[in-house]
Amino acid sequence: MRKVLERAQPVARDLPPAPKTATLSSASTRCLTKYGATGSMDTEYGLEIRADIDQNHDGDRMSGSMEQNASIETIDRAAEHHLRTKIDLRLVPIMCMLYLFCFIDRANVGNAKIAGLDRDLGMKGYDYNMILTSFYITFILSEIPALLLCKRIGPRLFLPLSTVLFGICSIATAFVTNTLQACIVRALLGIFEAGMLPGIAYALSRWYTRAELAFRLSLYIVTAPIAGAFGGLLASAILTLPHFGTLTSWRMIFAIEGLLTIVAGLLALLLLTDRPSTAPWLTPSEKALCSLRLLRERPTGPRTLLDAPTPSKFLRGSLLNPLTLSVALVFLLDAVTVQALAFFLPTVVKSLFPPSTSQTTLQLLTVPPYLAGAAATVLLPLLSWRLDHRQGLFLIPAALVVTGYAMFVFSRDTSVRYAAAFLAAGSFALGPLTNAQVCANCVSDTAKNAGLAVNGMMAAVGGLVGTWAFLPWDAPGYAVGNGLNLGTGAGIFVVSAGTWWWMGWDNGRREREEEEAGRGEWFRGLSAEEREGLEWRHPGFRWKP
Repeated sequence: MRKVLERAQPVARDLPPAPKTATLSSASTRCLTKYGATGSMDTEYGLEIRADIDQNHDGDRMSGSMEQNASIETIDRAAEHHLRTKIDLRLVPIMCMLYLFCFIDRANVGNAKIAGLDRDLGMKGYDYNMILTSFYITFILSEIPALLLCKRIGPRLFLPLSTVLFGICSIATAFVTNTLQACIVRALLGIFEAGMLPGIAYALSRWYTRAELAFRLSLYIVTAPIAGAFGGLLASAILTLPHFGTLTSWRMIFAIEGLLTIVAGLLALLLLTDRPSTAPWLTPSEKALCSLRLLRERPTGPRTLLDAPTPSKFLRGSLLNPLTLSVALVFLLDAVTVQALAFFLPTVVKSLFPPSTSQTTLQLLTVPPYLAGAAATVLLPLLSWRLDHRQGLFLIPAALVVTGYAMFVFSRDTSVRYAAAFLAAGSFALGPLTNAQVCANCVSDTAKNAGLAVNGMMAAVGGLVGTWAFLPWDAPGYAVGNGLNLGTGAGIFVVSAGTWWWMGWDNGRREREEEEAGRGEWFRGLSAEEREGLEWRHPGFRWKP
């Protein structure tokens, strides 16, 4: 078997050319050599380690300790590029498809509303907002249990099963006859959709490095604004049909889109793979390379890709991790804007144009702002990949949101307010950036799972607030709703900038304490397992902006 991971003795003539060698950062080097790993460091080619893949743990464990005089593990850059491309082509399209239908089935109620949903169900007052709220109540309550279930049964089963179930809920919505029934079906939809966004992020974190992850997340999260655009186009096309079976008008939207969702879920069940070590489409050497790529970013954590969940790891990855909580607050504020756009952009667009404007035209006018959001969602994470940086990039969508909603608040010109929707759609970019930032600052698989669950739950709280952002009595200017979103944009900017400063300050503090304290003092009385379980409290850990 040709080895992608080439083993060479530490002799100058055997060393591969430097450009093809993956080296660890100086921070990782200090962590590995000072805190429990005794490997020696070759200054040009990286850490000397023994990194055989232990097949007794499904290929997910790096065996042995890092020892002096061991052989040098190097990564061939061309092989890594080939592997990354192979993973991209195999996984990302499936995740995009699943999240596309997830968001369509969540947001199609907005398209159905302007097609007569509210009239046919006899809605009045806050009935529409109650329907949206029923979704988010169960969504919030189900977020953490859903991610725990995802870890327990694996993303391969969890994601397709969830997709089929919320597709069924979409079909059921086509048959509701009153507001109460609509609330019940939307509540069930919230249960089954709760784990999708963080679940896909969690699944991809098993395959991609810290720098690579944000861009890959963007490729499926971008389907949210695309779903808004595609959903508007699809709804327009569906509404041209005279009937679908016995269903007509807005009922056809839910039925047809629900059927497509179920087909997507069944297809994903055939194609998805849980993790590198069980992928039949990877060679043994490619599986080994997958493990090494991820484990080299864990100088202070467990040497297993899939660790056993414990309460301490779960808490340290979520409620006790200050970075996770800060990022989750940013995502909460962002979700207010994102969900408000998803649910109310058709309504806001309708308020901007004459009453004589046709339904088809109104549906099509919602498409361009979503496309602008899609562009921002991909371009900023692409920049994040190149820079291996996320926190500072939070400030760009925040500035776009503030500018856009300031235009909504202070202008009554139709063209200006429609242009403001394009800027506000920049808020979609924070989805991949925040989830990638949580993964970058959680060490173990359990901590990532917990951190993503909390991040998703907080976003759901923001989504719940967003359902009450635009109220009937606030029409047509929606001063309260636009003012609320202006405030959330400003909040994102302040929290993101403050956290960025704190990360640098705390890393400096850790450096100083590292120089002052001896290694023995840090770990007195701790077993090796307890040292690995320290997560971000490990003295060798550094925050990654």
